[in-house]
Amino acid sequence: MTMIEALDPIDRQLVNTIQLDFPLNPYPFRILGGRIGISEEEVIDRLKKLTDIGVVRKIGPILSTTAIGGSSTLIAMQVPEYEVDRVAARINEFGEVSHNYLRPGKYNLWFTVSARKKERLHEIISEISELGYPFLNLPVNRLFKIGVKFEV
Repeated sequence: MTMIEALDPIDRQLVNTIQLDFPLNPYPFRILGGRIGISEEEVIDRLKKLTDIGVVRKIGPILSTTAIGGSSTLIAMQVPEYEVDRVAARINEFGEVSHNYLRPGKYNLWFTVSARKKERLHEIISEISELGYPFLNLPVNRLFKIGVKFEV
């Protein structure tokens, strides 16, 4: 049985609800509970369980870095397999790094860097280059997708 198959209908409804319509309110879990017919406490308990089993990774805002004066880029790095864990750990030390993924192909380590200022972004890229592995700096030229919702 897969993780998704183990979810009951209320878990599924909760996951579907929080993806794009999380309430901006002092009591968001109470509002979510009201929407799906369960208590605030049950929402919190279910979200803890869903996080523990890996269905929910994070609940938080998605900010437009450029709209708040920052700068970001996607980096694809070519790292030998035997060095991936070490290099990924080093990259993850930057608080500005997110979405770090191992992918098949020549450029196998992919991650995003979002910084408050362009100068800080350039500092991070410079430090990443000192790791000595080839990488592609792929800044956003045009945004095509702003959200994805998976029906569970």
